[in-house]
Amino acid sequence: MIYESAADWGNAPQKRVLLFGMSGLGKTHVSNLLRSSGDWFHYSIDYRIGTRYMGEHIADNFKREAMKVPLLRELLMTDSVHITSNITFNDLSPVSSYLGKPGDPAKGGVPIDEYRRRQEQFRHAEIAALLDTPHFIDRSRSVYGYPHFICDTGGSICEWVDPEDGQDRVLSLLSRHLLMVWIEGSDAHTEDLIRRFDKAPKPMSYRADFLTATWGEYLSENNLKEDQVDPDLFIRFTYARALAHRTPLYRAMARNWGISVRAEDAAKVRSAADFEDLIAVALEKRRKSA
Repeated sequence: MIYESAADWGNAPQKRVLLFGMSGLGKTHVSNLLRSSGDWFHYSIDYRIGTRYMGEHIADNFKREAMKVPLLRELLMTDSVHITSNITFNDLSPVSSYLGKPGDPAKGGVPIDEYRRRQEQFRHAEIAALLDTPHFIDRSRSVYGYPHFICDTGGSICEWVDPEDGQDRVLSLLSRHLLMVWIEGSDAHTEDLIRRFDKAPKPMSYRADFLTATWGEYLSENNLKEDQVDPDLFIRFTYARALAHRTPLYRAMARNWGISVRAEDAAKVRSAADFEDLIAVALEKRRKSA
């Protein structure tokens, strides 16, 4: 790790941190708080995905829908209108809407083969955005003069890495440049995330083998054909399984590549100084247990 102790962390002229863990446990909240302090550059992986690597896919999907409307088709064909997405750090809905949910098209679902294709696009995009991190570290300092750097990752980072492989391409690169910090939720947090998701199911990304196994299980258990699947029911079915699948991966990432902080402690952070203290305590805890 680039900081082995609280002293290393406290003395570092440039503090560089990557936050990972389940969506909804405060990664973006903490990152926004640090950015608002004026000393931290906020690099959002999901924002980079949506603007750099999937922006064209998203815009083309909007255009395909617009082409079904005669008036918009005519305007598009004559370059009289411009269609694009308006992605912000706090509103990544264009990315989610593009990923979609598999199932019955009449219920807003995406055919499973198309869904798999979009999932693969997202996998490539997220890996590329993660590998761009050192470039943005340099930019944050050389262009904007920020002393500190926070990388805010999506919940699916663990799907594309092998935390038990000491040579993992993505984790090796990231750990050379940043302190990797897992925001660890409790069982109560998991239950709350599931309840919130059940009320408003949102698109997610999954490793291909996990998606294939879960999709097959759902079809078999419910005796359904692919185009009969209710998209919201399927992703509700998948969500709790995805959290259970991801938790040991996050844990291994923290054990082998970084540190962990409790979600309830991260929720108490109200300033950059609070955050720095939180990380110092976690580093000392790891050092003493080594």
